[in-house]
Amino acid sequence: MARNTLSRSLHDVGLSAWFGGTLANAVALNPAAAQAQGEHATGAVANTGWDRWTPVNAAAIGLHLVGATGELFGNKSRVAGQQGVASMALAKTALTAAALGTTAYSRMLGRKVSENTHVQAASGTEPTAGTPKAVADAQRQLKILQWAVPALTGALVVVSSFAGEQQRASEVHRGIVGRLTHG
Repeated sequence: MARNTLSRSLHDVGLSAWFGGTLANAVALNPAAAQAQGEHATGAVANTGWDRWTPVNAAAIGLHLVGATGELFGNKSRVAGQQGVASMALAKTALTAAALGTTAYSRMLGRKVSENTHVQAASGTEPTAGTPKAVADAQRQLKILQWAVPALTGALVVVSSFAGEQQRASEVHRGIVGRLTHG
């Protein structure tokens, strides 16, 4: 088995930033924006933070995808020959697709909010009575989605850990024997 250090590093660094950044923004930035001086400044603070994060997040996602593709290519013989690896790879791909879709939809909603920087808001994801309806609707959805992205990327971290465990010599041996004896 060849080493895939570069692919693993890109995968892990990208996923770590994607997970950690979105979690930090949900935990800290969105609620902290409520501390801004006045309801009009709240939206500006949250939007500025998320707009600064967006290019970093895009780069992190790109690194992750390049690394994940490299890992899959580097482990194609294990995917084909070791029982359980193909189903893990499929689960990981489905989680990645869900995280990408959720991230893209969140960004689309975030743009709706960001286009109206100086509207009233209680926090980054909570409107006030004075928040325009389109922005308030987007904020209500973002209040849920801000947790969905870290949940999905956190699940990817767990599945990636499981994938690493599948590479232990005892697991590879058991998986190959299982594939041979169970078809």
